[in-house]
Amino acid sequence: MKIAILGGSFNPIHIGHLILADSVCTDLGYDKVLFVPTFRPPHKEMAEEISCNHRVEMVRRAISGDERFEVELCEIERGGVSYTWDTVCFLEQKFASALEGKIGVVFGEDLIGDYDKWEHARELSERADLILAVRPRSKKERKAFENRPTEKYGKNPMHVTRDTFPYPHKTVENPKIELSSSEIRRKIADGGAWRYLVGEAVFDYIKSGGLYGFSKI
Repeated sequence: MKIAILGGSFNPIHIGHLILADSVCTDLGYDKVLFVPTFRPPHKEMAEEISCNHRVEMVRRAISGDERFEVELCEIERGGVSYTWDTVCFLEQKFASALEGKIGVVFGEDLIGDYDKWEHARELSERADLILAVRPRSKKERKAFENRPTEKYGKNPMHVTRDTFPYPHKTVENPKIELSSSEIRRKIADGGAWRYLVGEAVFDYIKSGGLYGFSKI
C-alpha cells in the first residue's frame, strides 16, 4: 500500500485539503492519505486555538465516506511539538507489514522556503518522498486570524520554487484554490459567506458548536 501523509492544524479542515488529498491519490497513485492533525505545529503559532478534539472531529467528519482517507492521531497522542521526521519514523513501523515504498510527505509550496530548517531535513528527503503541492499565496489576513511563524521559521527563507527546490521530490498539480483556514475563521467571525468553503458535515459541526465566533442568532 502506498501511503502519503498530509499534516496540518486543520483549524478548520476545508475543501482545499480534500482536493489536495484526492489529487495525491488520483494523480500520483497513492492508495491512502493519512490526515495528521498536529498537536502543536513547530513552524507557527495558531492565531485562534480550539481544542484538539474539535479539530480531530472536523477531520473525521470531512473525510468520512472516502476509504482512501484516514485520520492519524500520533501527533495528538504524542503531545507537545511534533516534527515530520518523528511522524514518518513512527508510521514506517506502524505500517511496516503493508507499506509499499517510501511514505509520501505532502506540503504546500508556501513552506518550501523554510524546508532547510525542518528537523532532519536532509535525512527526511532521503527517507520519504517529498510531495510539493500548489499553494497560492492567500491575501494578507487580519492579525487576529493570521498564523504567525515561530522562532526560526519565516526568517530568511530559501528563495526557491517547486522547480528549483534542491531536494529530491515529486510534484502534484492540484487545482489552485485561494483559500486558507485563517480566511475561513475570519469569515465566520465576521458573518461572511463560508458555507461552501468546508464540507457539509464540517459546516454543521461548526454551526452547532458555535466555533470560531459563529453566532446562532
